[in-house]
Amino acid sequence: MSIYVTRRPPGDALRVLGDVGHVELWSVDGVIPRNELLRRVADVSGLYCMLTERIDRELLDAAPKLRVISNMAVGVDNVDLVACTERGIPVGHTPGVLTEATADLAMGLLLAAARRMGEGVSHVRADQWGEWKPELLLGQDVHSSVIGIVGMGRIGAAIARRAKGFGMSIVYTSPNAKPEIEAELGVVRRDMSGLLATADHVVIAASLGPGTYRLIDEKALRLMKPTATLVNIARGPLVDTDALVRALRTGTIAAAGLDVTDPEPLRADHPLAQLPNCVVTPHLGSASERTRADMADLAARNLLLGLSGQRLEACANPAVYDS
Repeated sequence: MSIYVTRRPPGDALRVLGDVGHVELWSVDGVIPRNELLRRVADVSGLYCMLTERIDRELLDAAPKLRVISNMAVGVDNVDLVACTERGIPVGHTPGVLTEATADLAMGLLLAAARRMGEGVSHVRADQWGEWKPELLLGQDVHSSVIGIVGMGRIGAAIARRAKGFGMSIVYTSPNAKPEIEAELGVVRRDMSGLLATADHVVIAASLGPGTYRLIDEKALRLMKPTATLVNIARGPLVDTDALVRALRTGTIAAAGLDVTDPEPLRADHPLAQLPNCVVTPHLGSASERTRADMADLAARNLLLGLSGQRLEACANPAVYDS
């Protein structure tokens, strides 16, 4: 069996794959060029890819022997699931293993943005730290405030548990009610407008799809409190970037903390990177050593199960098994 890996994964994933098949790897430090990827998949049975690769009908046409795709990410918005299902190709992903690390980062961004930590660091590095002043860089409290979580899946629930430890009141919006989480944490479901108007801090943990593209637009931002913080640890296109820049510049909201952006990567001269009330990190949600190794291992298991004709441990298109 021929396996193609589009980027060197951490941990033992390559060794595990090499024990059962012939593995080829894009070993250059960078995203594999599109034309190169199309050429390399011509004879492969399994594709181990990252969120940086676009898996669409063109690629599937270029890979007639492809039996399974394993995406080393929880999100699969880079994969045409409909096209894969039509061709009987299961698509693996890595939910669960990155939940806690991503929730940790969400709270870190919330604290950094609300308490103006980025501005504080810049203040010190610019040698502006002088005598103590009672109104220097006053931010917003996180403890005992109201957090609104957009999307109450695994990551949203993990954020809610952390928020509970800060004594926060928790409201959420989700396509479906989450009675078990409501009972466990005392969270309250609201519609989107109600959440935005109520929350002191809004954290986006929703998946990206046609119905959530630019979910946070100018209208949504105007519903938020002028003292509010917006945090996005999900996908960049969930937020209208231009609208967010205007909101941060005009004081429509107080601050933002972003681990994902649109565009991504974000260049240093982009307005979001230049605004003092916006903290931006380079998509670090799952970037702990243990979590990335766990993701790589799960992606390898998914690929091997698919190659052996077994059901994937974590399949993003389970309908492929219904036919």
